[in-house]
Formats: sequence, structure tokens, C-alpha cells
Amino acid sequence: MTTHSIPAPVHQDDFFGKRLKSVFLSDHVKCAATLHLPEGDDLKGLTAILMMHGWGGIQGALDEPFIRCFAKAGFAVLTFDYPGWGHSEGLPRNDINPWKRVSCADSALAHLKSMPEVDATRVVLWGTSFGGGHAIELASEHPELLGAIAQVPMLDGRDSVKATPLPRLVRLGMNAIVDSLSPKNRVYIPVVAPAGQFGSMDRDGAHESLLKGIDQSRSRYDNRVAARSLLTMGLYRPIKRLKNIRIPTLLIGASRDSVAPFIESKLQSMNVSFITLRTLDANHFEPYFEPVLSKNLALQLEFLESITDKQEGVGGSSTKR
Repeated sequence: MTTHSIPAPVHQDDFFGKRLKSVFLSDHVKCAATLHLPEGDDLKGLTAILMMHGWGGIQGALDEPFIRCFAKAGFAVLTFDYPGWGHSEGLPRNDINPWKRVSCADSALAHLKSMPEVDATRVVLWGTSFGGGHAIELASEHPELLGAIAQVPMLDGRDSVKATPLPRLVRLGMNAIVDSLSPKNRVYIPVVAPAGQFGSMDRDGAHESLLKGIDQSRSRYDNRVAARSLLTMGLYRPIKRLKNIRIPTLLIGASRDSVAPFIESKLQSMNVSFITLRTLDANHFEPYFEPVLSKNLALQLEFLESITDKQEGVGGSSTKR
């Protein structure tokens, strides 16, 4: 299957607040970021949310409803593109190394804390899918943060590998090995593909969901990922970091997730006191869209209210201070 860019639809941005573009450095690479602000004129000292998107994600794709919801609730929200993706610089393009991504997210966190609109002592991590794993890793390293949310999180790469049908796993592995042996001639595969077609994700309505997400965010999307990226999947196991978390953390899984299986019994057996588990009756991508989206957002807003209400200065204003 030929990889291709999915063009952005043309329509006006109707976001009700402000969007401030900025750049931060991660390992000497310039990364693009956007601070999404609620309505208001004197926006200072806001409680902020750092968003980490998934496997082949870029700013806005699939997370636009969450940005709007959180901004409407009075939060500042920072999104960013990882090096080599979206509007960020960096070569090779569209390569994924989870440990480098966590390092980049840590730089984004420092960038967010430095912004004058934000209260650096009141920051929440938010990660989805592969980025949910990054949120767990950062949460284990930053006990000073207010809390963390990981939705449909990829917690154990071994479970994701086991969930991949064997013929597809073999083909992905062959492409990954060829790519790793050809540093000057990159081998790319589609990030998402229609069901039954070849790509890093073709299950749970991945392709259709990305098209919907692109339409919501007005983004242009380069639908390809370096095949060697897949070699890191089975080795990436943020679940091991759960025991180190000391901040309130909400994990929202999907009961029919075949992309990042949410094995609630395994998590419950860990008995981590700072973790709250919630499960939606959904596949991996349904929590991004209605009718599951409303239930998902309600859980997250309830959690955000619970952790912000424990802090001084949270009142009934339109901004979380």
C-alpha cells in the first residue's frame, strides 16, 4: 500500500479561546507547541494540562474534543509535536523511539511550567494510547505534579505484540528488520490502514477514526511511520513504573481494545494506592468519539475536579487557579 498524506479540510477555526504558538528544544531539536487557553482577558496562574498524543499522533489529531472540553472548563492545555513529526523539526521523519519521546515530553513539561499564563505548581499530565504510557513514566518521575490521566494507555508493549495476529506480526517484523539494516534508505509503512490492509494499525477502526480526527482538527497528516519503530514496541513497558507513582492518576481503559489491551485484573493485582481505574465498553478508538466520548470526558472532568479542589485557590470562576 502506498503511504500518503491526508490533507487538511478547509474550514474556519471556531475555537472559542486563544491558541498561542511556541517552540521549545528537545535534545537540540526545535519542537512545535501550542498553548490552548480558555476565554478571558487576564489569563494568569492557570492550572495546566500537558497533552501527549499517541503512536503516530500530531497536535490536534484525535484530541481536539478534549482540548476544547478542558479549555472550556478553565484549564490551559499544551499540545506539541515530537521531533520528526508534525510541525517539529528533526530527522529522520516519522520515527518513533518511546524513550526519546518521554525525554521530549519532559522538555515540554518544563516549557509549559515556564509560561506566564500557567501556575507551575498546578500541572496535570494527560496521555492517550502510546502517549498514555509516556504519561505514566513522567508521573513516576514528577511527584510535584497535581495528577495524571492516561486514556486507552499502552501500558505493556508485550500485550500489544501478543494482540497482533501472527501473519501481520511477521510482516511488520520483516519490514522493521529491513529498515533497521538500511539506515540511509528508510522503509516506511502506513501508520493506519483500513481493516485487512497493511499498516502499523488496522484494527478497531483505526483508519476511519484518524480521518474523523483530522477533520476535527483541520490538520494535514503524513500517514507513515519508519518500520524500525516497531522494534521498540515489545520492549516498552511503562506498567513497571506504576509502583513508583505518588500523584493521583486516572487510568481509563477500553474493554474491547485490541490495539493496547487493558487488562484490568493485572492492574488491580498491583494494588497501587494512587491509581484509579475506570473501564469503558469500547474498542481502542471509540472513546475519542460519541457516544463513548461523553462518558469518557465525564470521568476525566470528575477526576480533574477532585484533584484541583484539594488545592488552595480553586473557586467558582471560569479559570482553574
